[in-house]
Amino acid sequence: MADPARIKPEAKPERTTSANEERPKSEDTGDVPATAKPAEKRESSSQDQAKEEGKADMAAGEDDEEGSASKILKVEPEKKKERRQKVDEDEIQKMQVLVSSFSEEQLNRYEMYRRSAFPKAAIKRLIQSITGSSVSQNVVIAMSGISKVFAGEIVEEALDVCEKWGETPPLQPKHMREAVRRLKSRAQIPNTKYKQILFH
Repeated sequence: MADPARIKPEAKPERTTSANEERPKSEDTGDVPATAKPAEKRESSSQDQAKEEGKADMAAGEDDEEGSASKILKVEPEKKKERRQKVDEDEIQKMQVLVSSFSEEQLNRYEMYRRSAFPKAAIKRLIQSITGSSVSQNVVIAMSGISKVFAGEIVEEALDVCEKWGETPPLQPKHMREAVRRLKSRAQIPNTKYKQILFH
């Protein structure tokens, strides 16, 4: 919605009457004398000025309201930032408590999980070969993270398969293949070779 203070009032074109047009006659006085016209213009101009001043006052009031609204809007993000910082601090504290209770083996596994990452150059090359265009660094970072999560889900499922079969780690290719098969059957991995046609 546009700010009323910034909208220019529309200039109303004054209607000029030609000599051929009939002027409306007042019932009591007949034709209005030529000297009365400037007085009417003065009265209308003073009324216009009063209206414009009223509009300016209203616009100033609205500007004050908008200013306070913008102050409120500025305060809200600050509150959100404070909440985020508080939540982040709480999460960091919880993670510290959790990590401090890890055993030696769990701590080593957690460190390896944190350090592991797919090489960004390889991910970038793969994305560019599929899309045929260059991609930004943010896209590469996002795809690297998604790939890490995907690989983690497969490994987790493969560990479950290994346990159900009564075998012990290390994981073997048969565990990985069974994990992928199970995830596909649950529709957690898209099947790219077969596409189901919904409508004929």
